[in-house]
Amino acid sequence: MTVRTVIAAVLAAYASFLTLRHNMHMFQLNGYKNDEHIRWIGKNLRQQWLLYYGLVLGILRIIFPVILLDILIYIALILDILVYRALRRLNNKKKLVYTARVKRMIVTIVLIMAAVCALVWIFAGAGYLTGVLAILVSSQFFMNLAANIINHPLEKAIGKLYINDAKKKLAGASGLKVIGVTGSFGKTSMKFFLQTLLQSRYDVLVTPGNFNTPMGITITVRNYLKPSHEIFICEMGARRVGEIKEVCDIAHPDYGIITSVGPQHLETFHSIENIQKTKFELADALPPDGMLFLNGDNELIRDKARDYDRKIFYCTEGSANETIGCAGYYARNISVSQFGTDFDVITPQGESESFQMRLIGAHNVINVTGAIAVAHSLGMSLKELKIPVRRLQPVEHRMQMREHGLVTIIDDAYNSNPVGSKAAVETLAMFDGIRILITPGMVELGEKEEEYNYKFGTYAAECCDHILLVGKKHTEPIMRGILEKGFPKDRCMAFDRLEEAVAYAYAIKGQGHKYILLENDLPDNY
Repeated sequence: MTVRTVIAAVLAAYASFLTLRHNMHMFQLNGYKNDEHIRWIGKNLRQQWLLYYGLVLGILRIIFPVILLDILIYIALILDILVYRALRRLNNKKKLVYTARVKRMIVTIVLIMAAVCALVWIFAGAGYLTGVLAILVSSQFFMNLAANIINHPLEKAIGKLYINDAKKKLAGASGLKVIGVTGSFGKTSMKFFLQTLLQSRYDVLVTPGNFNTPMGITITVRNYLKPSHEIFICEMGARRVGEIKEVCDIAHPDYGIITSVGPQHLETFHSIENIQKTKFELADALPPDGMLFLNGDNELIRDKARDYDRKIFYCTEGSANETIGCAGYYARNISVSQFGTDFDVITPQGESESFQMRLIGAHNVINVTGAIAVAHSLGMSLKELKIPVRRLQPVEHRMQMREHGLVTIIDDAYNSNPVGSKAAVETLAMFDGIRILITPGMVELGEKEEEYNYKFGTYAAECCDHILLVGKKHTEPIMRGILEKGFPKDRCMAFDRLEEAVAYAYAIKGQGHKYILLENDLPDNY
């Protein structure tokens, strides 16, 4: 019996490590939110079926301590080890980050498991440990939920301590101007465009990467804010009503930019109205003399903007008439090629200047126009902004162009959304050559997900020569929209893996340069 228990313990220790790491990775990708992780578990029950098998075996082993069940448990644990090692190789787009919070959760989980084993050993005997170990390994798909609940008071206290420290540091930063940037999409691009334009005159701090949560902004302020900084550009993200206000209560922005309002994270927002309300929490947080910059091309922004007096629109020429009566900047004479984009910007005072940039895509024009509007309002002349605009680099995975001989990759893999995906394929249509779309579709759109993916298919059918879908089940609505538009069936194919679709795209024969648009790349938890 002792030897059998030792074998189970060794296998269970390694299997627990692998299953814990995988589920902690998914929990981190789900934002440490129990409700989102529970939804993820519900959608991915089949992915971890081995754990349910192990759970049943563990329960049976406690009731019937026979050697056959021990052998079946050994086999189940070995399969767990093989499967979760393979999953780690597959789920490598954004690796698990061993933050202090993750480490505390792991310690809590290990203590729970050790306590359970110790109690069983003391009160029931070592003979029951094999079944209990199998159950503990299988419990990893929900163990992080329990650890998150147990650690909540501690995490809340630590978060409050750090946030208060960041608030004090911001309050003591004399003369610092804080610019809050939010939107359903476009906020990260806007943040980096603003940084490039403003840093030619000012000392600028910007939240790095996707540090757009209260804790991300807190870390930025505590670790990077210096007395020399004159401007702090603060990206503000949200998945629920009230989360922009939470960030604003830390940063206290002087200026605000709302890049877009649209169907993003509908699973957690539940309605477009809630998204609209949340984005305008930034407007509500501005001081009386604050400046609010709004994307006038966005109808939902224009509708909500009626409730605010102090605002500056930025838009393209087609939307200029919609914003009559409000001070505004707008772009016109837009010309796009594979080398970049030319356009003119008109100020509210009627001043005009021509700009050139290496970026492509209508959404880049509107975002750069917004960045020009902010920089100009902060005292920079249009002529002074020409060179910084020319220096703008594509934000990684956002309409980023890479040349590979006779193939140009247009990488728009990060955070696809209904508006952005439509703009991306319309940009692809402007190129003269073989235009190929590769996409797995869009997620986190709640009940509207199928509808938006279907519409995406109809847009793509009008803009592409070949369409390659990744994930046969999830892309069915896209395929339906494509074919209902009369797109040739032999030019639209579905693959199981991205690598297969890319290999097929490179093998497509035809005259002319190939342009391959990579539109969206689902995160590891999908």
